[in-house]
Amino acid sequence: MNTTAILYDDRFLEHETGDDHPECPDRLRAIVGRLQEAGLWEGRPRIEARPATDEELLRVHDVSLLDTLRRIDYAGGGMIDSDTILSPRTLEVARLAAGGGIAAVDAVLDRQAPRALCLVRPPGHHATRRQAMGFCYFDNVAVAAAHLRQARGLGKVAIIDWDVHHGNGTQDIFYDDPTVLFVSFHRFPFYPGTGAAHETGAGTTVNVPLPAGTSRSRYIDVFQRTLEEKVAPFEPEFILISAGFDAYARDPIGGLGLEVMDFATLTHGVAELARRVAGDRIVSFLEGGYHLGELGRLVEAHLVALDQGGD
Repeated sequence: MNTTAILYDDRFLEHETGDDHPECPDRLRAIVGRLQEAGLWEGRPRIEARPATDEELLRVHDVSLLDTLRRIDYAGGGMIDSDTILSPRTLEVARLAAGGGIAAVDAVLDRQAPRALCLVRPPGHHATRRQAMGFCYFDNVAVAAAHLRQARGLGKVAIIDWDVHHGNGTQDIFYDDPTVLFVSFHRFPFYPGTGAAHETGAGTTVNVPLPAGTSRSRYIDVFQRTLEEKVAPFEPEFILISAGFDAYARDPIGGLGLEVMDFATLTHGVAELARRVAGDRIVSFLEGGYHLGELGRLVEAHLVALDQGGD
């Protein structure tokens, strides 16, 4: 059954990054097209995106970041770094992506849907407290986690990040926060250069650096063991996923050897854990994934596994 709610808005296509940029609107078009072809788009709960307020963003970001983005936006757009472009609609769309995550976690917490998948862009996990970078402007998953903690009163939240790139922004935001467990599985050494195993913060930052050439079986084994040894004892009340699909073997800018159904395996592992320790509450956020020919199939495998839950 199509039980997982989807959060999607055509306005996410309005963040323009220019010709040949890997983080492009065609990523979402490829995903939506594949889910429609597979019969997975219609007949499931929908969550309406809405923009994040300044107050919600400032739970995790410094006002200097908002001021910088507003200044560039007022000037008509510009480059934040060599990869991160602020186009005329970017700031509005980035607010919508961050606020959409809040709407999704509220819907799951209020039992309007059992789980949710946020098909948003721009992605978020590289945005630090003070810096937009790496295609990211606001840290969508961090905004949602802070909302769960500060507005909804949850005691502990876990974030599981399997994007091929380390979620340096999420780590930066929660590095000294013992109430948010951040677990990242990523290629290392690799962009953005952070994510070594010794980076543990308040003891609730868990980095699992994996070298290029790591086998699928090794990745899955380390993933499952980390869930049991680190996430389960933490007993989170809600699990958020930074679901990047650039650890796929043929991703043009990442690649860690995973195949399509490995993402279903990862999802089943998280869902089974959520059923045991987190009240079966999961919201997943699209991060990276740049193989336009296969991205739809990768997200399809993830969504089907979310629909199946911890069964």
